[in-house]
Order: sequence, then C-alpha cells, then structure tokens
Amino acid sequence: MPPAALRIGLDIGATKTLGVVLEGASTVRAQALEPTVPGARGVVDTAARVVARLCELEPSAAGLPVGVGVPGLVEPERGTVRHAVNLEVAGEVLPLAALLGERLDAPVLVENDVNAATLGAAAHLDADDLAYLSIGTGLAAGLVLDGRVRRGVAGAAGEVGHVPVDPAGRACRCGQRGCLETVASGGALAEAWPSTDRPPASALFAAADAGIARAVSVRAAFVTGVAAAVRVLALTVDPRVVVLGGGVSSLGEPLRAAVARELADRARSSEFLASLDLAARVRVLPSGFPVAAVGAALLTRGGGGAR
Repeated sequence: MPPAALRIGLDIGATKTLGVVLEGASTVRAQALEPTVPGARGVVDTAARVVARLCELEPSAAGLPVGVGVPGLVEPERGTVRHAVNLEVAGEVLPLAALLGERLDAPVLVENDVNAATLGAAAHLDADDLAYLSIGTGLAAGLVLDGRVRRGVAGAAGEVGHVPVDPAGRACRCGQRGCLETVASGGALAEAWPSTDRPPASALFAAADAGIARAVSVRAAFVTGVAAAVRVLALTVDPRVVVLGGGVSSLGEPLRAAVARELADRARSSEFLASLDLAARVRVLPSGFPVAAVGAALLTRGGGGAR
C-alpha cells in the first residue's frame, strides 16, 4: 500500500487520545489509544506517543501528515487551540500544529473535534449535506453543507445547545437560562439519572424500558430536547441527514428510534413538519466507529474546506 493512500488522524479527548491510520475514506487500518495527559505539554506528548504507536503498527504511515480533532476554540489556519478547559488548556493559546509538527517532523492540521467528527460521519455515510449532533457533556452540532464544513463568522455555527427554550429553566454555563443543553446533553442526563455501575444513558433507558415511572419521565424530557435540537437544525440549514453522535449515541438504535418517534409525534399536529419528514433523516453510526479520528485524518486530503 503506497503511503500516499494512507492518512493519520487523532481524536484528542479529555481522558483519552485515539489515533487511526485510515485507508481511503473510512477504512481503518490501525488504531492506537493512550490516556490523555492534561496541560499543553501533556497533550502534545500524548499525541506524539499515539502517532509513534500507529507507525509501529503501520510502518508505511511514518512521516505522513497528521490531522487532529481537539476540543476548544480552534483556529485551523493557525493550528492553535484556546479554551480547551477539559484538557487544562484554558488561559493560553496552544500552538498545537507547530509543536506537534516539530515533534513528528511532519505537517499537522488541527480542527475542532465536533467538526472533525462531522467530516468522519459525512465520509462514512457518503453524504455531502449533513448535520452531526454531538450529545456529550454538552450539546453542539457540526455542519457539512455542500461538501464543506461550515464554521460561521465567529466559529459559532452549530451551537444549538445554547438556544434558550425555557425562560424559567436552569442556568446554563453559557450565561443564559433554559438552553437546550440543560435538558438534552449527556451532562444533563447524568445529573437527572446518576449511575455508578454503567453509563447514565444506558441505565436510564434500561430503567425506562422496565417501566420505572421516574425513568420514563426523565427519558421523555431528554428525548424531547434532542428532537428539538434536530428541528432547530432542520429549520435553519435543512440538512439531508442528521447524525446523532457523541457519547450518548453509544445507545445506538434505541436512541435513534426514540428521537424519530418524538419527531413523528410532533409532525402529526403540523402539516408543515410532516412535509419535512424529519424522522426519516435521523441516523446513528455503528457502535465503535472512530468518527472523530477518521474525520481528523480526512483533514489531510485537502478536500475538507470550510467557510
């Protein structure tokens, strides 16, 4: 396999950094995982270790450009990251592309992790018009419109989690009140249904399926919020596909089916919503597919332009 046919991508998260060697658009040839060491130096060291391990597993990948998906405020043109609080990179600008590129002696491209995941989802589904709704600690969306990532003028495109829906709702970390994120995120779900022996989302859905009344109520509120986020995306950019991603998406088909049912229920009382057939647009990716690392690898192909 010629090296030009392979790409390296990293998904840097608060607890772990996952790397892949990608062949083509979505075939993973090798994977490596390391615990993320926090702080600027720790993030760079961890990323370098993951790339080194990938090159041991796939020697023909040595020296290839590296794409990186990372949380925080990312300036792709400069390769910098700010306000990555979960990585303990908060009050500084981390020149990640320059520092990691120097360590690896290879070009490095950097993108926000949700945008990287959006590129990975678009490639996996062979879609050029897609919204990726990341349901993790927070709630945010990435957008690929006409084959290009849409970041927006201030980098705020897709921040649907901070759309207020309840003036009397809970305070949000953004400074507003009653935002979608306060009801339709993994963080909100974990607060409403704590669990110590399994992921809160899995525990909640199992309890609701068992008929526990409070679990049924909590799940209904969560699903209603996620469906509202799908409607916001549909009514602003009208994507062909909305992919449910992020940590909560590990629920898989039960999550997709619940959100689709809620969308279909709302459409029964609205001819307008019914005409959009939003329930049919909702997708989830296969469990375990490293979507953000795959999308990061695709940054190196030069085709993931943005605006």
